[in-house]
Order: sequence, then C-alpha cells, then structure tokens
Amino acid sequence: MSRFSELLDDFFYRPDEDVSGLQDFAAGSDGALPSAPEEVPEEYLAFRLEGECYAVPIRGVREISKVPPLTEIPRAEPQLLGVMNLRGELLPVYDVKVRLRLAERAPLVAGPDAPAPPRSARILVLRTAAGPAGVWVDGVVGVVKLKPSMLEAPPPGMRTGDRDCVVGMGRRGPTLYILLDAEQALAP
Repeated sequence: MSRFSELLDDFFYRPDEDVSGLQDFAAGSDGALPSAPEEVPEEYLAFRLEGECYAVPIRGVREISKVPPLTEIPRAEPQLLGVMNLRGELLPVYDVKVRLRLAERAPLVAGPDAPAPPRSARILVLRTAAGPAGVWVDGVVGVVKLKPSMLEAPPPGMRTGDRDCVVGMGRRGPTLYILLDAEQALAP
C-alpha cells in the first residue's frame, strides 16, 4: 500500500464504517436549534389623510363605503362629523384629522351648505368595542402586508396627549405607514 492510498483511506470512509451520525447531520437532524420561523405578515388597510399614508389592521375594518349624506349632530364632540345611514343602520362618522392635529377643526360635511366630498374620499367602517363606526379618509390606498421586522415603535413624543392613537410605523420599500389604533383614534 502506497503512502497515497493510506492518505485516501484516512480521508474517505470505508464501506464497513458506521457513518450514520454524519448522514443525520447532513440531513439536518443533528439536534441543533431549528431555524427561525418565517415571519408571518399582517394585513393593513392603508389610506391617506392630508397627503400622509396611514394604516389600520384589516381585521378591524368591516367595510369601505362611498361618502353618503351625513346628518350633523348638534353639540357633538369636535371630531364627530355626524351620522350616516348605511343600509338602515345609523353609524357615527368621525374625522380623526382633529385627533391627529392634522386639522384645527372638522370640516363642514353635513347640512345643506356643505360642499360635495372629494371623489376619492371614503368612509372606513371600523369594528370597535362600542360598535361599528365610520372614519372619513381622503382616499384608500389598498391592502399592504407588513412583517413584524418592518414595524417600528413610534418616534419619541408621538404617544403623548392627543397622539396616543399612533401605535407604530411600518416601512415597505420607500413608503412609510403610520399605524393607528382605531379604538384610541375614536375614543372621546
């Protein structure tokens, strides 16, 4: 037997050697920690308010409606625009722009002197603990899937006072989504 044959015998396994442990290792059953589970994205409904992109979890959205005629409620809270009749169901309609300080006061959208709403405006009917409620948005962008790794906590100073309804930020490509808690956004 040559020196070269001896080196090859040391390097390669012979047919009579037990190499089952190595075969298990190669197959991935070596007892090591399992790989991290793949992130499951959550779906959000994205919409526009004053040119910025906001989003709420889609599981909290019941439906999207065109803006129907609204009936103004006297002495109502500032963000309550009025009520709408949706297939026989009376729903309050809110403008969260006041809550987010994107506007000083809610626009006049009910009554005979109210201007027609923009064509892109919609009412998001959200599921809340108090029952369904509508939220006026400037336009619906669509459904976006965001993985947990795409979400960030809101910047310091955003969760104080009237901005406590902002619960995070989501990034998908160049677009930044401001994530809202619908319950907090509609809270009095």
